Amino acid sequence: MPNDIPEPQAVCNSLTRSAIFIVATLNPGLENASTVRALCGDIDALVRAVGTRAPTGELSCVCGFGSDSWDTLFGAPRPANLHTFREFGEGKRRAIGTPGDLLLHIRADHMDLCFELAAQLMARLGDAVSVVDEVQGFRYFDLRDVLGFVDGTENPRGREAADFTAIGDQDPAFGGGSYVMVQKYLHDMAGWDSLSVEAQERIIGRKKLSDVELAEGVKPSSSHSSLTTIEKDGQEVKILRHNMAFGRPGAGEFGTYFIGYASSPEPIEQMLENMFVGRPPGNYDRLLDYSRAVTGGLFFVPSASLLEALADRNPQLSSNESAR
Repeated sequence: MPNDIPEPQAVCNSLTRSAIFIVATLNPGLENASTVRALCGDIDALVRAVGTRAPTGELSCVCGFGSDSWDTLFGAPRPANLHTFREFGEGKRRAIGTPGDLLLHIRADHMDLCFELAAQLMARLGDAVSVVDEVQGFRYFDLRDVLGFVDGTENPRGREAADFTAIGDQDPAFGGGSYVMVQKYLHDMAGWDSLSVEAQERIIGRKKLSDVELAEGVKPSSSHSSLTTIEKDGQEVKILRHNMAFGRPGAGEFGTYFIGYASSPEPIEQMLENMFVGRPPGNYDRLLDYSRAVTGGLFFVPSASLLEALADRNPQLSSNESAR
């Protein structure tokens, strides 16, 4: 990453064993918007205060904002590619958009750290927001999802991860920021487990045990790995996934929380179109016969320095000054 790009939030931090994902909507009222802005300047301090109790716990928090709340919270300018979640597909096979103005992606190697930080953050937010979704995720064995396959194999690493996730010259006012998309998928485990391992492998496009990609002559064009591989100008465009397993066995709930970071929403949206509509149309991701998206949201993640500066960006005050 070029030296003149601001330091990102903890987007590229290593995968951890635990995570909490909180999506909330902003409640009406100038005071509530002020409360959310004030938190922007304090998140880093709260992470340090909680994380100091377990220095090796890898605690972090990434904060993002949805399109519908940006103008109310921060006014102009706004990130160039921030918009509401684009829906894809139809009927039972549909990527749906759900409400979300604020995303908190909390990670650590121990759930107690995630829990404590989440409690501190929500105490600060109070009645300013309404939580619409909260998921406690966990690492499942050797980075597998509950379907039994390794998740995130093609993640970029090191400098490449920063290159694919950090905004640069394409939107200089928001350099060092990222876009993040989240979806909660629920799995039909009875249907999935009724398939042979070979059938599952053809749907995913990889070997279940070894995680080796199936040969081109064997891997169907409708496989998950085929449809989520995106190329532009002959080069593969990658996203950074921090997916986590979640569930409630007693309630029969088994799921994957998809969270993907990129420097633009475009590659993730192309993946969703390929999955839910098909490439070509009709050649959809057969994993969707066993997995259903029940949430969907797109958020902008400011750089670390911009996040802190947003605490002082009051669009109401700016409007009053402009009127004088």
